Amino acid sequence: MSLEVKKVKLSNKDVKRVYVDSFPKEERMPFSIMVFLTKITHTDFLAFYDKNILCGFVYSATIKNITFIMFFAVDKNIRSKGYGSKILEEMQRLYPKNKIVISIERCDVEATNINDRIRRKNFYLKNGYIDTGYLIELSKIEQEIIIKNGTFDKDELFNFFVKYSNGTMKPKIWKK
Repeated sequence: MSLEVKKVKLSNKDVKRVYVDSFPKEERMPFSIMVFLTKITHTDFLAFYDKNILCGFVYSATIKNITFIMFFAVDKNIRSKGYGSKILEEMQRLYPKNKIVISIERCDVEATNINDRIRRKNFYLKNGYIDTGYLIELSKIEQEIIIKNGTFDKDELFNFFVKYSNGTMKPKIWKK
């Protein structure tokens, strides 16, 4: 399976559908702002296709040697067919020397969707990510931090967010 990568445009209704289907409203950024930020910051919004069929997307930021994946989703109609792993492989190919960092829903708290959270975390672990043992608070939501390609440095990630946001984001990062 070989995936084609395309930059997401405002007119891409399929990506917007997958985005809305995959993330709760309180966690989403406006789609138009996401597309706009790719034109002025260190941000990429990439769609992944298999023979013109949208498989999923990744919305990420890269500064120096860190790529932080903010949003990643596979179309719910084709999940569990290997596309998620293939997209992560493609991100590795696009950023071969970077630490790739992702924040995920906490798996160490009671939640109505705890089984989904554990399944998602296991997916990342199966794909070579490691649990850093750290948490981050983004948009008032506590999340676990996982990483691939290097060791986790709390100060490095904090500085990443400060630089990415021009000083407006100073997330709380702490050991579990």
